[in-house]
Amino acid sequence: MSVTFPEGIRAAGVGAGIKEGGALDLSFVGFTDGMAHIGAAVFTQSGAAAAPVLVSRAHLDQTKGRLRGVLLSSGNANALTGDAGQQAAELMAAACAEHLGGEEHEYLVCSTGLIGIPFPADRIRPGVELIAEEMGTDPRAGERAAHAIRTTDTFAKQAEVAGIGFRVGGMAKGAAMIAPNMATMLCVLTTDAKVSAERAQSALGWVVDQTFNRITIDGCTSTNDTVVLLASEVGAEPGPDFEERLLEVAAKLAYSIVSDAEGGSRVGRIRVVGGASVAEAELAARGVASSLLVKCSLLGGDPYWGRVLAEVGAALPGVDISSVSVSYQGVKVCEGGVESASRLSLADRRRLDHRMGEREIVVEIDLGQGQDTVEVLTSDIGHGYLEENRGTS
Repeated sequence: MSVTFPEGIRAAGVGAGIKEGGALDLSFVGFTDGMAHIGAAVFTQSGAAAAPVLVSRAHLDQTKGRLRGVLLSSGNANALTGDAGQQAAELMAAACAEHLGGEEHEYLVCSTGLIGIPFPADRIRPGVELIAEEMGTDPRAGERAAHAIRTTDTFAKQAEVAGIGFRVGGMAKGAAMIAPNMATMLCVLTTDAKVSAERAQSALGWVVDQTFNRITIDGCTSTNDTVVLLASEVGAEPGPDFEERLLEVAAKLAYSIVSDAEGGSRVGRIRVVGGASVAEAELAARGVASSLLVKCSLLGGDPYWGRVLAEVGAALPGVDISSVSVSYQGVKVCEGGVESASRLSLADRRRLDHRMGEREIVVEIDLGQGQDTVEVLTSDIGHGYLEENRGTS
């Protein structure tokens, strides 16, 4: 599985010295012919957006969706670093133009890592020189690129899928500071589909809303969130399955992020059904998925429906709680707003006890008001998260 799965895509990951010990920390994804093709992106909505986000926004606006690639660094977020940080982000694009061709504004740049630490700009030009030497189209090149954007991630997050006449690949990083507010984390999606810049941007926005905007680990929005889509245009003009295949890859990457949550041990699928509207269902799902109390229950494998109802009530002040039911792992433990677990058969109780020990726990909340459904992915929260983040991290 690799970001280089589509035709016309090349990538590299190198150690530029941003991290200590020679670890991979500089990544590039672009086109095999070195020319500008279709690009799209979405960025954090944070008012404290990092310098790479500000530079990339400006470049995307200037090129109107024609890019040569994206350079990503890890180990230092280059966030809240003032004028020096802005100059370092611009240098990343300038180094790409110098060593890979084209103009500075034809490159997007991303960074991830520690916030507020001066960025080691002197590592960039030598690093991009290595990128130019290491570039490849094979899965190994894609894997190195995916490893080079890791920070506290325990594994490289990659996915790919084939459509009718085109391919989609992708890589992502993220394990904490995950709270949807456009996208979250860093992600590069690639395709060889022949799509317009307008369709690419529209498809990416829709996909992000359905996937990366519906995951949460700790309720913290990043300063650096960026999701990029690059299309080499060497494949066929896709039918309506393009958006679905793009969604499939993004969904796999989003799940990988939540499953790799810092200090986490379980994934929670918070599924709200019976909503009077998508907006109502999403408010309820987000409220439950973000609750520290619910996350603690997931850690303990405890089907504590009372905490779920409390969060539904907080998210939807006008809800008729007497219409709400809650199930864990397909077993209903609350009906009509009150406990129903005591009426379960012995077989259902045993099944529930067994399944609450599984790696993934599905919590379904039926609002009993309509037909709309929304699912948000969350994680439990454990001691490992506190240890990782009790100091500068």
